[in-house]
Amino acid sequence: MDVQFIEDLASSAPTPGGGGACACVGVLASALASMVGNLTVGKAAYAQVEADVYVVLEKLAALRGRLLELVDEDARAFAPLAAAYKMPKATDAERAAKNAALQEALVGACDVPYEIMETVGRVVRHIDFLAANGSRMALSDVGAAAAFARAAADGASLNIFINAASLDDEAQAQRYRDAAEALAGRIRVKCDEIFASVKDQVA
Repeated sequence: MDVQFIEDLASSAPTPGGGGACACVGVLASALASMVGNLTVGKAAYAQVEADVYVVLEKLAALRGRLLELVDEDARAFAPLAAAYKMPKATDAERAAKNAALQEALVGACDVPYEIMETVGRVVRHIDFLAANGSRMALSDVGAAAAFARAAADGASLNIFINAASLDDEAQAQRYRDAAEALAGRIRVKCDEIFASVKDQVA
């Protein structure tokens, strides 16, 4: 296993950070769900849903690829934010320039984690399908996928909240907060439903 990302995350380096870690957890959720799908196809007991599972596997692969891209995009979005915080502020002109740069960077720092959440939400729809139609031998894995997806979405939402708090435009900040809370809430409810159903079946 390539542990460089983990070591970089554990270091004092500014990136990768929480947003990239959440995208990575979303990747794991998609990968676990794909494992369940791959354990389902080719089995006579699931022949009726095999074609649908193949479609789900294709979509999960695409979502996994996008989440991997978002790991890097989150780091790139943080770079201008970090640069803005380091700008001088000795004069009124410098303070104004710094704040302008900061406000612009904060938008990207909110947009990327929101896309992470949206992408994880799409992963959850496929996890839900596999929880109902996938191999019963892999039920615990689909439950773990739901738990990972919940964590990824909740964690990414915190990145939005902390960055929105620094926006001067309070209406824009509230839009980010409302959107993040609503999406995180929907994902949380669905993931908890999947997890509880799996637990009832395996316990």
